[in-house]
Amino acid sequence: MGSPDISEFPAPVREFAMYKRSIQGCSQKTVDEYLLDLRMFTRFLVFRERGEKFSDEKAEKLDIKDIDLDFYKKVTTVAIYDFLYFLDNVRHDGNTTKARKLSSVKSFYKYLTVKKNYFESNPCVNIETPKKKKQLPKHLSVDESLELLNAVRNDRESKTVERDFAILTLFLNCGMRLSELAGIDISDISDDFRSLRVVGKGSKERIIYLNDACRDALSAYLPKRVAIKTAKDGNALFLSEHGRYNRLSVKTIQWIVYKYLDRAGLENKHYSTHKLRHTAATLMYQTGQVDIRVLKEILGHEQLNTTQIYTHVANKNMEEAMAKNPLAGVKAVRRKIKKDEDERTDKE
Repeated sequence: MGSPDISEFPAPVREFAMYKRSIQGCSQKTVDEYLLDLRMFTRFLVFRERGEKFSDEKAEKLDIKDIDLDFYKKVTTVAIYDFLYFLDNVRHDGNTTKARKLSSVKSFYKYLTVKKNYFESNPCVNIETPKKKKQLPKHLSVDESLELLNAVRNDRESKTVERDFAILTLFLNCGMRLSELAGIDISDISDDFRSLRVVGKGSKERIIYLNDACRDALSAYLPKRVAIKTAKDGNALFLSEHGRYNRLSVKTIQWIVYKYLDRAGLENKHYSTHKLRHTAATLMYQTGQVDIRVLKEILGHEQLNTTQIYTHVANKNMEEAMAKNPLAGVKAVRRKIKKDEDERTDKE
């Protein structure tokens, strides 16, 4: 699915999207999410203003591109709450989805009122964000990680074993995002094979240092990669196998991961490329005893509290480890107190 056609959006939304992309440096994917959330918000407001029940079929045919600034200026705090009620009771969105959509609306109104000063009243200013359910990040164990790598190593049919093994090795060791891995160029790898450059959220670059496993996997793959002279993107590290040898898309990389999760017998555990990022982070923090501030830089997190979820994983694992101690089931000695001891205690 491609990006939404920005020409179909109201002028204030188009302006906001361009600000996010060109000034704040948001990725196109992030901008697309803003656009889709604001389209839903605007469509809801139109139906609300008309006093009509929201309909997906009618909403798809609704032309909103001529909506102007005055339309958004008239929106009240009550209308925002009605939108959240709609998301909850009509769309049946969870708190995480509601929080994201409200964040898009809040960011939009902050732009209109604070950045551009188009008007003063911000209807979102005192609205609390729906609380998200805190979940510990799901990750593979060490044994499961080894099973996954062995599933690639034991593949006797694939012609891209070296490539696929390198992909999974980078995921499991470096904790990079899917988009970051897909975007790696050959020129991003340092000459001494000790580090590589990735471009993360907000087009922010960071350096990821490579361990022996990563260097070995890349050393095995690169000779085959360099031998491909007809690649459409001659600098891309990971290329498709067929046709014009395009850069691997994020969807193809996801397919590769799911393929080997299935072969490793892990298909029913709901793992994904993002879970491999969690795996790398969890193993570094727990087994490698990496400082949480160092882990924050490795993962490319903006805030430390985003990284601190891995400390909760460690606490949970410590609790489970205590419960699994073979002596955990030994019961304490409880002697019955004799009657004369009871009487003596009472007298004392």
